[in-house]
Order: sequence, then structure tokens, then C-alpha cells
Amino acid sequence: MNMMETTFCGVTFKNPVTVASGTFGSGIEYGDYVDLNRLGAVTTKGVADQPWSGNATPRIAETASGMLNAIGLQNPGIDVFLERDLPYLQQYDTGIIVNVCGHSVEEYLNVVRRLEGENIDLLEINISCPNVRQGGISFGTDPKEVERITRLVKEEAEQPVVMKLSPNVTSIAEIAKAAEAGGADGLSLINTITGMKIDTRTRRFALANRTGGLSGPAIHPVAVRMVYEAAQAVKLPIIGMGGVTDADSAVELMLAGATMVAVGTASFAEPAVAEQVVDGLERYARENGLKHIGELVGAVRDEADANI
Repeated sequence: MNMMETTFCGVTFKNPVTVASGTFGSGIEYGDYVDLNRLGAVTTKGVADQPWSGNATPRIAETASGMLNAIGLQNPGIDVFLERDLPYLQQYDTGIIVNVCGHSVEEYLNVVRRLEGENIDLLEINISCPNVRQGGISFGTDPKEVERITRLVKEEAEQPVVMKLSPNVTSIAEIAKAAEAGGADGLSLINTITGMKIDTRTRRFALANRTGGLSGPAIHPVAVRMVYEAAQAVKLPIIGMGGVTDADSAVELMLAGATMVAVGTASFAEPAVAEQVVDGLERYARENGLKHIGELVGAVRDEADANI
């Protein structure tokens, strides 16, 4: 076996590196700047059953160590995805993870059904969208809803189901257990952390939506902690993300329990950063005498074990 080859939810990828949904489009935008063949997988922007226009502008604001976004999951919908984006991705020798979004269970299931028979590897179900049919309660913050939607998606899905979890919860372990109880094949975390920025010169909100999702290096320690807590709570494989900027930050997430890692916000500043993470992980493995990159997964040691 190649030292970087990684099996996740029964699917084999050439390496454990993908990109975070919403930061890479569906690969088309980056095709001239990144060799997609180098990545373990491309994770698409959220795909809905109908086109979404997203939120009003301004909807991006830079922060001290990352960025806030309130894009609102703008996307052209499943029809355009199947006609344009999926054929584009399929010309590359890389895995395909399709992120699915919706306002209601029915909308999620509509997309999942449309993806039956398509040559894709995993479904990543974004359960951080507001459930408008239940008064705006977010699927991802209610364990009972997490278990319910996971079970309903699993009943319809042909591909393995990876539930993308929200960090805006009291106990990520409880949410992870709910997804596992619903039959999830894997987990993806963390999504962005809700934040706000105010322009002190104009005294106005920096985002039209007032609040947005904080991503980038600022949330990396939170991501490491939550990946660790989820990995301790369930037996599901995890795609870890949140502030991955280089191989070292990727290794941290793997030591905490992630089998794969995703590069997100860093790609905006340096499109090739995901390729650099692939190279850096392989270098780290060789320099540390690893026979396989999977030896890192969950290999963090307590201080009491430091001298063993």
C-alpha cells in the first residue's frame, strides 16, 4: 500500500487531503491554479435541490486571524451541478465528495435521490442550515433532529453518508453520538463558528446578515478539541477541518482523531495550499519513520505517556 493511501467509509483515496465545502467551488474555479489530481478528494460547494441566491452583500469580512462569511450557501442547484460541475470533476483522478444542503428534510432528500447512480464517493450532509419549517431551529444543534435527519438520509442514500457537524453546540460529543445513532458512516467537523464584526468608523455591521461564520486559523484550536472529543465519543471516521494552513495543522487534527483533513479558508490566500499539505504530510511521515500516514490517527499522547 502507498504510505499516503487512505480508506474512509470503505472508500479508498490516494491521500487524506480534501478541501472544505464552500471554499473551493466545485473545483472549476481552481482548475487553472491547482492540480486536482494531487488531492485525495474534492469536496464540492453545497448543492441544493433548487438554485439559492444566498444572502445580501456585504457578506465577507476579514478578521485578525481568519474571515467571517455570510454567503448563505449560494449555489446553482442540482440540475446545473449534474450537467456542468460533476462531469468536470469526473475528468480528474481524484475522489468526489458532494456536500448537500437544504432548508428542510425534504430538500435534502431531493438532492440525495438525484445523486443515486452517479459516480461519486461520499455524501457530506451539511446540517448547519436553519430548519425553517420548525421555526428556524438548526438541524445541527438538536441531537434528536441530527439523529432523525441522519436516519432519513441513510434510508435514501446510495453512497456513504458523512454528517457535517456544527461547532455551535454545548457538547459536540452528544451531537456526534446522535449522528452515529442515526446510522452515519462518518463525520465531518468543524463547520464555522458564529461571529460578528462591527465597523468602528461607520458604526455599522460589517456583514449585511449581521452575523457570519468565522473560519481560518482563529478556530483551529477549537477544531482540534472538537475532533478529539468526537473521536473519543464515537467509532466513526472523521474528516477534520478548521484552520488547516499547512501540514503541521493537518497533523494536529489527525493526532486528535481525524482520518482525513480538509483545507478551507487558506485556499483563498494560496490556491495551492492543499497540494502543499499533501507534500508536507508525506514529508512528515518519512521524517518520523511512519510506514503509513494512518499511524497518526488518534495517536496523541497524554503527558504521563511522554517518556514511554
